[in-house]
Formats: sequence, C-alpha cells, structure tokens
Amino acid sequence: MNKIFSYLLAPFCLFVLFCMPASAHFGMIIPSDSMVMQNDPRTVQLEASFSHPFEIAGMELERPKVFGVMTQGQKTDLLPQLKKSSILGHTGWRLDFPVKRPGSYIFFMEPQPYWEPAEDCFIIHYTKTVVAAFGDDEGWDTELGLRTEIVPLSKPFGLYAGNVFQGIVKLDGKPVPDAEVEVEYYNRGGKAVAPTEFMITQTIKADANGVFTYAAPKAGWWGFAALNTAPEKLKLGKEEKEVELGAVLWVEFVDWQRKK
Repeated sequence: MNKIFSYLLAPFCLFVLFCMPASAHFGMIIPSDSMVMQNDPRTVQLEASFSHPFEIAGMELERPKVFGVMTQGQKTDLLPQLKKSSILGHTGWRLDFPVKRPGSYIFFMEPQPYWEPAEDCFIIHYTKTVVAAFGDDEGWDTELGLRTEIVPLSKPFGLYAGNVFQGIVKLDGKPVPDAEVEVEYYNRGGKAVAPTEFMITQTIKADANGVFTYAAPKAGWWGFAALNTAPEKLKLGKEEKEVELGAVLWVEFVDWQRKK
C-alpha cells in the first residue's frame, strides 16, 4: 500500500515543484549609505553577496573577478581591498570605502560564474549601485561598458518610496528590446511577508527600446535584474551549459519625513 501511494504521490510532487514560482538570484552590492552628506561619516561600508534578498537566503560568492568604482570618469580597482566575510550565513565580501570628494560613485562587480544545478546553467550577474556625495550628483548615469548593465534614466538615489524609477537594459552596449526584469525587495530583518509566492519576485518587461519603469511601494533597497542568455556556453566537466547574464542595479528608496 505504501509503495502504491509513493508511486501516485511522486508525479504530484514533481508537478508542484515545477509549477512553484522560482526564487530569484541577485548579485548584491549594498552600501551603508546611498547619499553621503556633509555631516555624515566619510566612510561607506559596502557588502557584496549573492543572495535571495526577499527571503534572506544567502549563497556562496567566490572572490569576484572584478570589483571597482567609477567616479569622475575614472575607474579604480577595489578588488585587492575586499575582505572575506559571512553575509546571510554564506561567503560574501566587505569593503570600507573612504569618500573624499563630491560626486557620484558607481560601484560595480563581475563575479565568477556560479553553477546553479536547479536551473542547469551558469549565472553571472554584473552588479552596480550608486552613491552620491556632498551634494554633487554628476555622473550618476555613466555607462560603464560592462558586458550587460542597467543604465539608470532616473537618478538612482534621492528617491522617495512610491517614486517611479526608470532604466534601460543594455547587452554588449546595445538596448535589449522587451527585456525581462526581475524586481525584489531586500527584506533586511525579515519583517516583510509576501501575500503569495508570486509576490516575492515581481517581473516587468522593458519596452521596444529596452526601457523599463517601476514604482517602489516601500522604502528600502530594491534590486533590478535584467536577464539574458549568453550566445556562448561554459563547460561543466565535458558538457557545455548555458550562461545566464544578469544586469543588476540596486537602488534605495526613502520615506518622506515630517518636522517634529
């Protein structure tokens, strides 16, 4: 009787498994502050990880292939300064970055390819975030020339919760028509609860010019991940596997404040 029940149950379990919404992966660079003002600390703490941000579930992030910052038209290699750390219970990286001059600081990361057995592919998320300092916001929309990236069309800082944010998805320097963009809230502290599993990760599509639009309903850090499949494949043993290229941008939205 138990064997018969098991045979009947197995197809149902497989059906449930494949019909459940998949959890989204996000490359993450989260700074301690997205807007450094005159009276703020002059050092920004950066956390780099690879995680499921809403579910607060970490994954292993090997030392990135590239980690740097672009400011005032110049790129600086920050890879030697990364310090190995534990983030969400898994290997991540931290960096204390001294902010010395006004301007926009675009932090970016290219990780090592991550093998994901559940999706039978490698994942490479080119990840960015922007920090503005001392009232100068020049350069916030600078394109870094990454393999794939989201170039912001709205300032990626100084946004109220509820503001509309727009970006353009690019792959090899060209806009991606109808690009699919996953959006997820960094549920720091784990207090937010999604009404259904469909609302853990929201999905929107860019228009024919690669432009997407989203209004964040809550203050905090929101991740935007535009996913494309690379034309080339990577080997796993003797087999060639597909590669998911993710253009990821992290943006902070803040609450309106009232005088006391």
